[in-house]
Amino acid sequence: MNDAVTTADTTVMLSRLLRGPIRDGHGTQIGALADLIVRLGPEGYPAVTGLVARVGGRSVFVPAESITELGDGSITLGTARLDLRPFERRPGEVLLKEAVLGHRLVDVEHARLVRAYDIAIRYDGQGWVATGVDVSAPLWRGRRDHPVRDWKSFDALIGHAPSAALRSRFRRLDGLRAAEIADVIESATQSERADLFEHLHGDPELEADVIEELDDDEQARVLRSRDTAEIAAVLSRMHADDVVDAILDLPQDRRTDVLDALPAPQREDVLRLMRYQHRSAGGMMGVEYLAVPPDTTARDAVEAVRDASMQDQALTTVHVVDAENRLIGAVGLIELLRADPQAPVSEIAETEPVAVAPSDDAVAVVNTMADFNLLSVPVVADDGELVGIITVDDALEESIPDDWRERGRTRAP
Repeated sequence: MNDAVTTADTTVMLSRLLRGPIRDGHGTQIGALADLIVRLGPEGYPAVTGLVARVGGRSVFVPAESITELGDGSITLGTARLDLRPFERRPGEVLLKEAVLGHRLVDVEHARLVRAYDIAIRYDGQGWVATGVDVSAPLWRGRRDHPVRDWKSFDALIGHAPSAALRSRFRRLDGLRAAEIADVIESATQSERADLFEHLHGDPELEADVIEELDDDEQARVLRSRDTAEIAAVLSRMHADDVVDAILDLPQDRRTDVLDALPAPQREDVLRLMRYQHRSAGGMMGVEYLAVPPDTTARDAVEAVRDASMQDQALTTVHVVDAENRLIGAVGLIELLRADPQAPVSEIAETEPVAVAPSDDAVAVVNTMADFNLLSVPVVADDGELVGIITVDDALEESIPDDWRERGRTRAP
């Protein structure tokens, strides 16, 4: 590349180049720009590796090394000889016009889908790189009175399976919470969803978390499209109470096969929960909770919280149980941290904790948690056995009307 012609920090917009002339070093037009090719990488900006030129009715590849000037409206090459073999895209390559310009991207800063109206291409002293995306619709007569945003703020839905699989290793979506990714998926088109799930498939834990956060209808659509082994692989990473809901949303003739494919301990938990009515405390509860014997010290109870692998919401309260797993007390994490480290939890715990019965309906559960400002509530059987807990997120899930869930979800243009 000729540095005398192109200086560092020179920036041009892709829309100004498309269909513009490609000239040789003598100024003779030899073709027109059809597309610009960049290669994805885990860090930095995607480098321009070449361009697709329209020459005599065919599309041919021109390597970036042949470009001497990429100006505002035209491109100059250092050669007049082109390889006229048809262009074939390789894994990791993205055609900016075909796959990005005019398409929607994931805005990873704001957890939403936005449309790319233009792309900034900058010369950084060593080569051309795609550095920015304009996601604001142009004003009257194409005027743009807004800044171009950084390319790294987005994840492109490129619709090319080999490149999508490569991109999934860059983990750009990992900066979003599972619930945010779920919201993006729910506002996406079918092809956009396929691209997003291709990305998530490289991180099974994140994929399961996202599917767990999808609304019931969307979750059911995703799972029904997969075979039994794939469904079981996802459900094996989900909480038992959410697995119950997911299985009940499957066609009846598939439920037994999916249950049989689950790990044995999880299958037992799921079958136990399936005995309860859906909108009862038993149907709402999870079976992961932290319980300790009464002689456990406050220090050891805090250590148990630290070592536990269950969801955070289940760790706000430590339950005190006897040898028969009957609930005899409960103590909040804050109280444990403030207590004498050597004090037994039996001296710190509330000896008559608020609890609900498995048969209590969802309204009663939500009201109880609201009345006592509880982040979780234990579910206790008639004989006093602690059979599960209901966390505040599960209570909210039951209490928020479906039409309210849609209020914050809008489709990007």
